[in-house]
Amino acid sequence: MLLSLLVWIPIVGAIAIALWPGKVNATQARQAAILNWIGLTIITGVIVTQFDPSTDRLSLVESFPWIDRLGLSYSLAIDGLSFPLVVLNTMLVGIAIFSTNEAINRPRFYYSLLLLLTSGVYGAFLAQDLLLFFLFYELELIPLYFLIAIWGGARRGYAATKFLIYTAVSGILILAAFLGLASAAGFSTFGYEPLREFAIAQATAPDSLLPAASQLLLLAMLVVGFGIKIPLVPLHTWLPDAHVEASTPISVLLAGVLLKLGTYGLIRFGLGMFPEAWTQIAPWMAAWAVVSVLYGSFAAISEGIANGDMKRLVAYSSVGHMGFILLATAAATPVSLMGAEFQMVAHGLISGLLFLLVGIVYKKVGTRQLSALSGLFNPQRGLPVVGSLMVLGVMASSGIPGMAGFIAEFLIFRGSFPTYPIYTLLCMVGTGLTAVYFLILLNQSFFGRLTERVANLPSVSWLDRAPAIALAVPIALFGLQPSWLAYWSEPVTTAIALAAHHSP
Repeated sequence: MLLSLLVWIPIVGAIAIALWPGKVNATQARQAAILNWIGLTIITGVIVTQFDPSTDRLSLVESFPWIDRLGLSYSLAIDGLSFPLVVLNTMLVGIAIFSTNEAINRPRFYYSLLLLLTSGVYGAFLAQDLLLFFLFYELELIPLYFLIAIWGGARRGYAATKFLIYTAVSGILILAAFLGLASAAGFSTFGYEPLREFAIAQATAPDSLLPAASQLLLLAMLVVGFGIKIPLVPLHTWLPDAHVEASTPISVLLAGVLLKLGTYGLIRFGLGMFPEAWTQIAPWMAAWAVVSVLYGSFAAISEGIANGDMKRLVAYSSVGHMGFILLATAAATPVSLMGAEFQMVAHGLISGLLFLLVGIVYKKVGTRQLSALSGLFNPQRGLPVVGSLMVLGVMASSGIPGMAGFIAEFLIFRGSFPTYPIYTLLCMVGTGLTAVYFLILLNQSFFGRLTERVANLPSVSWLDRAPAIALAVPIALFGLQPSWLAYWSEPVTTAIALAAHHSP
């Protein structure tokens, strides 16, 4: 029951914090959340020892009948596609808790929502029943809405509502596709494996219950639904607003792991369930990836040239970098899918680090506007440690060798080039543009003369530095030893790629 513990412990913790009798102050609520996270970390560690990375089969399977009449079961399992993301979620939840303001208002509600969000993400990555996945996918929607709407910035209501509307549309499309597939199968089950086998078998059956046109329609709904979550251009407009208004811990979770629900779902349910239909739309997906990569890059450059918001610039960079995963998924080769998995983890770590550092700058300086910042690298009166970590994060995001970002992009481009050479080269331009907009950010905010407005800044405590260092270490380690991640995921990504290219 390890996977169930991972899902239900945060829910129990959220209920306990919310309903604990008597007065609970911010410190006590924070300590309760930390204890809950320690429990999750221990369980994750046990899962690491129990998980078998040498096979592409599901591990630690838990399956129980839930609503027999609907063919609905409570089914959880983990494999090499979900395993790194589960570990990443555990890490980033701890980062979010420790980087939360200790004197935050309404602490009971805040930490309860944070734990509910954690449970939803775990459940979505582990669910092996389509309706169960949908329930967990929707579970994270409401906590994140309130976390932005209550503890966000000046336009938090607008950003939270926009996020809610976009994500609700995403959920509707995904549910419609799941129901359409189950309907074709006679609603006998919502299990992932049975429906996957049914969809693949029906793709070329003479008297198919799910002909090619129907498969393309269902796949299109999944692509758009998960494309909103990723997000892909032009479905991305909710993301910059959400990041700008969200607090730093929520931005870390949003960029680090919540966006990965979209890419994970696209690989698991799009490519995995409809490989035959996927080959027909794959060239269009590769072209869409180019649009997202280049648009995100040029939008970030525009934000930098306009001396705009550091956080919005980093948000646009996420739009561009998530497009790399779409390119890899479109190519669907063993190397490109391994790169997609690596990019999900690398982007989670790198974007989490960048948003964390931008949050520290805002906390110490009181602004994120590039036009108001200069010389923060000053060793005496600036933020030299934050600047050093920012350089590391920028280098990793720009694909500098020795960093996790380089390995991820190299695998994606190496695996995608034989299939889509032109699209791959255009996406590689996006990597060069990444260096441009991040150099603008560094030059504007950290280099130059320290202005009097931001001189003699408060020192950065180790409580602020520790979460950033905790993210910087694996970014460097995975860059130097990529086999540590490939070891866990390569069998599954290879199996998905082979199934896509050898589907009947």
